Amino acid sequence: MTTDRNTPQDPIKIREFNASKQSRLFQTLKQPQFSGQLQITSSTGVKWSFYLHMGDILYAVGGTHPVRRWRRNVITHFPGITSSLLKLPPELAGSDDEEDSSRCWEYELLCLWVEQGQITYDQAVAMVKDTIVEVLFDVTQTMQVVCELKPGQSLSRKLALVEAEEIIGKSKELWEGWQNARIADRYPDSAPVVKQPEQMQKNTSPQVYQTLRELLDGQHTLRDLAVQMEKSVMELTHSMVPYIQVGLVELVDIEDLPPPELEEVVATGPLIASVDDSPLICHVMEDIVSKAGYRFMAVNEPLKAVENILNQKPDFIFLDLEMPHTNGYEVCTQLRKVPYFKNTPIVILTGNDGFVDKIKAKMCGATEFLNKPVAADVVLRTIRKYLEQIGLN
Repeated sequence: MTTDRNTPQDPIKIREFNASKQSRLFQTLKQPQFSGQLQITSSTGVKWSFYLHMGDILYAVGGTHPVRRWRRNVITHFPGITSSLLKLPPELAGSDDEEDSSRCWEYELLCLWVEQGQITYDQAVAMVKDTIVEVLFDVTQTMQVVCELKPGQSLSRKLALVEAEEIIGKSKELWEGWQNARIADRYPDSAPVVKQPEQMQKNTSPQVYQTLRELLDGQHTLRDLAVQMEKSVMELTHSMVPYIQVGLVELVDIEDLPPPELEEVVATGPLIASVDDSPLICHVMEDIVSKAGYRFMAVNEPLKAVENILNQKPDFIFLDLEMPHTNGYEVCTQLRKVPYFKNTPIVILTGNDGFVDKIKAKMCGATEFLNKPVAADVVLRTIRKYLEQIGLN
């Protein structure tokens, strides 16, 4: 394939678009220092776009779940980011317009966060590379693709230039691991769901059964669950295979998440705090609380929980029971020693349902003890109940 940097090329079909063929294609684009888009379309119509500048890769988008991919990578690389930043600022409105190919809201948000100091340059580059690797992995999994070059249609901002060979090498390593694990026929964007709950209950322990029922609800892909469980998607998928083979679990296709909404007016309601070492749990809690009109603060570093709470003075506090180097009882006890928090509602969240834990929660001054996972309606009902008791709702 030969190309001129400014001349549109006829689409070409490529079978088994493996690492060697990918390498040859990107080397061909490197020689004339191609700038623009490389658009790849699968035989089923799924499209991906690689943005290039002078032959190097700037970013990659598209696929079945572009928004899910973006949110997963944000949670992984920027655990301290707040959900308010996950909304599109006014200056990026309309940046997903297909007619304006020089704009890409995902990439522009990263550039904006770096400029604002919300994230570091190195964090942004790490996310860019992981995103491109994931896109290339998905492209590899399809049997036949059509490649089309769109010269000049690149991104207006330039965060970092990524060497194609580096990305291809990482993608190849992942793909070979996927094949060696004998799960090459499974798609990581599929969502596992319990198909035969009664049979599963008979064949697993009560704890395993309860965990699987909660996690495998058909609403989260294998990739989503891997991030939540802090495992590799290959490891998680391989662990699902025995259940899939006997028909207890099936993999289903699900829709992508909606793109970020435009920024709304900042909430002015009572301030709700969530102390939990899991960024994902804090993101979920923030989504629930913010949509109800409350302000929100997340504390992902348990050892700094008391210090942060003393500085921000939230009106309501959720405390995770089990955290590294401390626990909810200790944090609650310390807060109750401060006169300001004498009447502040403090609710301890835990995955345990033990009588002893509930007694300990009361002894350390906790207002209530709730089991995880907590449904959104329970979270809001609990907040309203206790804020009303102290005259803040």
